[in-house]
Amino acid sequence: MNALKVSFLLFMAVVTLHSCSEDDSIVVYNPDTAQKASIDRFSADAGTLFVRDATNGMPAANAPINFDAAPFITKGYGPSGSVVEYYNFDVQSTVSAPIYVFFHENGNMVNGQLNIIDVVPGDAGYNDFWQVVKVIVPDDYTANSVNSLSLIQSNGYSLESTDMIVNCPVVPEGSTATKRLNGESNALVRSWYKGQVVFYFTFSEKALALSGGAVPVSPIYVTFNINPNEPNGGPPSGFVTEAGSDQTHNVLATLPADAGYSPLWSVNIYDNMDFANVADLASAEMASLLASGAALVNCPVVAQ
Repeated sequence: MNALKVSFLLFMAVVTLHSCSEDDSIVVYNPDTAQKASIDRFSADAGTLFVRDATNGMPAANAPINFDAAPFITKGYGPSGSVVEYYNFDVQSTVSAPIYVFFHENGNMVNGQLNIIDVVPGDAGYNDFWQVVKVIVPDDYTANSVNSLSLIQSNGYSLESTDMIVNCPVVPEGSTATKRLNGESNALVRSWYKGQVVFYFTFSEKALALSGGAVPVSPIYVTFNINPNEPNGGPPSGFVTEAGSDQTHNVLATLPADAGYSPLWSVNIYDNMDFANVADLASAEMASLLASGAALVNCPVVAQ
């Protein structure tokens, strides 16, 4: 090959590379066609109280979950003895996970951009409770041209951590939890997770903020069919209920209108011999306590 031909080919290669970098449009990721991430809330890595085994019938990975059915919804009492209902989303930590929410430099949220998370149930560091982190992008940013934390980082966008906490359990597509307070939507919300789409519920019955850098907690008093200090006792035996009813005598110390309310409950277990005597917070606090702070569980109040 002569020198002139080699020079021409090298020139064309440079022109081609230059044209691609100049003319290629911004890549926009379409959540409607993107792959969906695998979600399993009942694996041994993800669950604590609700872990799938050969007999308990917990939904398989990626199978829709009906949270309106037992054991995922409970009827108990508020502090004054009013009847309340709350969902059961299992044990969670006071250490929140970050959720990335996009804002233009002018302060407006980026319309159409899905939020981004970097952990799902079963991943180390996952939590239903998310700390909102603002991602500051140029005013000409195109929605969904970023779909992962790694792309946020590689683009060098500024991050602003807030004290705002949101309760958004990640669940398989098609899952249902129809009850909410205050007319809040019960629809699933989509988010990006490492370039894939995931779905989560939102529970906003009370605005939440970090307290001392942690998710705030509130007490709940519960009792089981078999006391936890006996064989097969505690959560596997189920809550005690009134005869012929699903009404427990579990008592919440706060409700969403109260200043100290949090859906992350610190579980206090009282002796089931006191079941009939417990109907409000005062009587729950007088019951014989078997365990204090036994677990932290995500149980948003959805009816009162």
